[in-house]
Amino acid sequence: MSDHASDFVLQAISFDTLEGWKDDDPSGLFEVMRSCWRQITDVKPYRTGSLGLSSEDLLPLLAAAEDFTPSSPASARAFFEMHCRPFLIRRKDGNSGFITAFYEPDIDVSERPDEIFRFPFYRRPDDLIDLDDANRPEGLDKAYAFGRLHGGHVTAYPDRRAIDQGFLEGRGIEIAWAKSKVDVFFVHVQGAARLRYEDGRIGRITYAAKAGHVFSAIGKLLIERGEIDRAEISMQAIRAWLARNPERVDEVLWHNRSYIFFRDAPVADPQAGPIAAAKVPLLAGRALAVDRMIHTFGFAFFIRAESLTHLDQGRPFRRLMLALDTGSAIVGPARGDIFTGSGDIAGESAGTVRNDADFVILIPNAAAGRID
Repeated sequence: MSDHASDFVLQAISFDTLEGWKDDDPSGLFEVMRSCWRQITDVKPYRTGSLGLSSEDLLPLLAAAEDFTPSSPASARAFFEMHCRPFLIRRKDGNSGFITAFYEPDIDVSERPDEIFRFPFYRRPDDLIDLDDANRPEGLDKAYAFGRLHGGHVTAYPDRRAIDQGFLEGRGIEIAWAKSKVDVFFVHVQGAARLRYEDGRIGRITYAAKAGHVFSAIGKLLIERGEIDRAEISMQAIRAWLARNPERVDEVLWHNRSYIFFRDAPVADPQAGPIAAAKVPLLAGRALAVDRMIHTFGFAFFIRAESLTHLDQGRPFRRLMLALDTGSAIVGPARGDIFTGSGDIAGESAGTVRNDADFVILIPNAAAGRID
């Protein structure tokens, strides 16, 4: 474990004491694990997070999953019990983990702008470059993973306000145009969308890059200003406030200087989830976004959130999930984002998830031996 992970510890526990484990059915994860296996072996391994667990550590588990088809929920659990050991992620500050949720919006769009469809989704601009310690200009915060290369000089890329005010107009990098600036903003927050064109075609876009500025939550801004009570904050509450205050929409949205660029993601199977950061389709209710600076994609996490009940018909949320995505707001060792699916119903489910949660990571046996 690296020094970066010094604000938490991994505490070995047993499956017998893992509350809710015996009631879960992780059978749906095996197809996703096979997709992860193909990504790691045929394309490239996932980047190793600071916890030090690598794609190579996953390979024995994924190889076993290749030839295993669970016959029952119990057999699916027994597979993980045989091949992994559970570790509670315990923060040293004593705070619990925290879970939110995200979804894939459905957005009506046009491939040409008009007086109704006025707000574009942009592809990655050609003057946007990846930054690292070698090319980051002095004085630009290390949080910037992207910058602008112009005239031989690297600077911070223009922010949301500058782009909304036309910085990228005329470059021909629009994918499609939506009716609502607020809809576009929330697709930026979610990182993907299904696009419904006027002729009935369905397209898909997913995250390609961002302008580089730090994500700033507008919900937090509205709480601090006393516009929405902290106990009432949700995506729905934020949208309702924006609808009631159209003259203040720009000011509030521009508070989040972060701006997302997209790429087309062909729809091979409209019923499959979007392909996100781990380059495999997200499985609704079983895909988790994590902090990729700490964690490595493909690892399994058992999430237990006693106060989160609306996703499981009134029962506490207790599910095994796979780390398959990340996000600007997902920061910390026990911080996650549940993918609830695609469309408006999934959005309703996702928008109110803000719950304390326990995070238990399942580590394949050989790698688990390094942790003790």
